[in-house]
Amino acid sequence: MVTLRSTVFGILAALAGMASPAAFAQASNAQQAALANPPADVAQRDTSSDETPPTATSQAASVDARTHDKDGVVAFVNDIPISEYDVRQRVGLVMVTSSIPHTPEMEKRVRTQVLEELETEMLQRQEALKNDITVSSVEVDQYINGIIKENNMTMDQLKEVLGRGHVALSTLRSQISASILWRKAVQAHYAGRVNISPEMVDAEMARISEGANRAHFAVAEIFLPVDSPEQDEKVRKDALNIEEQIQGGGNFGAMARQFSQSPSAAAGGDMGMVYDGQLAPELNQALEQMKTGDISQPIRSIGGYYILALRQRFEPLGTKIAETQPSAATLPATLPLARILLPLPPNAPKDLAQNAMSAAGQFRARVPTCDVAAKVIPQMKGWMFYKLGDMRLADLSQDARDALAKTEPGGSAEPFRSAMGIELFMRCDKAIPKLQAYQLPTRDQVEQQLFEDQISALARRYNRDLKRNADIETR
Repeated sequence: MVTLRSTVFGILAALAGMASPAAFAQASNAQQAALANPPADVAQRDTSSDETPPTATSQAASVDARTHDKDGVVAFVNDIPISEYDVRQRVGLVMVTSSIPHTPEMEKRVRTQVLEELETEMLQRQEALKNDITVSSVEVDQYINGIIKENNMTMDQLKEVLGRGHVALSTLRSQISASILWRKAVQAHYAGRVNISPEMVDAEMARISEGANRAHFAVAEIFLPVDSPEQDEKVRKDALNIEEQIQGGGNFGAMARQFSQSPSAAAGGDMGMVYDGQLAPELNQALEQMKTGDISQPIRSIGGYYILALRQRFEPLGTKIAETQPSAATLPATLPLARILLPLPPNAPKDLAQNAMSAAGQFRARVPTCDVAAKVIPQMKGWMFYKLGDMRLADLSQDARDALAKTEPGGSAEPFRSAMGIELFMRCDKAIPKLQAYQLPTRDQVEQQLFEDQISALARRYNRDLKRNADIETR
């Protein structure tokens, strides 16, 4: 089932802030897939929490009960209040799961975006209530159990991740329930109106085939809509803030899940494959100038502002790509390097050493460059980062040289055990983009993309109409 707007987040990104290698090692890349597509066949309900995700009525009551405490009210949406506590909790959720540098300035920027997101959620909850749409505790439990199951985590470990940002589990449950409610509301409102016929798929397959001889781009997006001309400047500033947070070490996928108003947000912003000339001219021009791994500045295009991430460029269909393998003989005498150390005592228990090795392996997969590592490591208790600069390989240990022999420019070596602990070396030279040839998608993939395109446009229209008819007062 397609998730229609930004919902939860990449908890995996939050693990960079956990206290120990053992804790870091609990997650896997499958977590983001679990967040985007919660399994429907979870066999057993988690009973560690009896919290019930709030409906529009219950949330209004709980918020109203807090209006007299020290937090106060920061906004009203059709006379229903949003409290300072709600905002503070959601800010903590974003900060702990997006790898954003935890500074007062960043918190202030995130707060503005979070408040707008909460106002939108409140509108969507009210719309669901008006149409007798509800979400049960079991549905939310299934979603959370999916996260836990896919990552071999426990409920206590999930709470530990949230606890790093002083975030209550009820905040996560509330956001999940809001996502489910909005998905149901859109499906009910547009029931029967989205129909992807075989002829439509045939036409799209033919169109894709015609463009197969062009370069293709695997792209992720963050989309912020501009619903009226007077909003343009505010949305532009919001987009600039998000882009700056990502450039400062924030996780693109987590930021997309939190703030993007496109259905691709559920998959970390991934919008699939596009070919040269397929997108609007201003977006296509930006892609042509980007290199693999680049993040664009906010781009004004149809409907609002886009931030693009180029995951990979693909050469035209049928292009022959020569395969090369790195070898020790190709390494120069010196390399710009960074060293990451997870200190361990010589007699560390075997399971602790294995967990630390696994943690280092996940770090290697998640952190692409020395610059990002330099920003992330200070937030990771017990981890150490050394910027070595240009280093003679002959001065390194044999284990380090052997690991670096299998790397490419801009890559990271496999972690290894030393007398100091677990070590990982990163090459700080410029990565060479890997050439790959484009391959045609399957018919099922094309049909799914057509469905997402249609439902995305309808969901945006629905949400825009709600905002236009709403009475929102922000204090």
